[in-house]
Amino acid sequence: MAIHQVGPVEELAVGERKHLNLDGTKVLLFHLDSGFHAVQASCPHMMLPLKSGKLLDDGKTLQCPIHRAQFDIATGDVNKWANFPPGIQMLNVIRKEKCLQTYTVTEADGELSIEI
Repeated sequence: MAIHQVGPVEELAVGERKHLNLDGTKVLLFHLDSGFHAVQASCPHMMLPLKSGKLLDDGKTLQCPIHRAQFDIATGDVNKWANFPPGIQMLNVIRKEKCLQTYTVTEADGELSIEI
């Protein structure tokens, strides 16, 4: 495992996200009310990008922009599996539910780091 320095705390306001490429691992870093969280940058359903995914009104759920799977950003747990467009459920028989990979974010001396 490697620790990557990703910038100062004040660079990311609450509610914002940052797309990072850390030695080939694409990561989304979020600053939520609950703190800083990092997850894989692609949806585990079909490995499509999540960087433009919608942060839902609860402030902690990320929705895939393609098939609408929903994930808890803090834990990576699946809140709702892919359900769009109609018929995608047939593919879900093969592509079982998978959680988002999460990464540990630490804050020290005003700087953020992520462990990959």
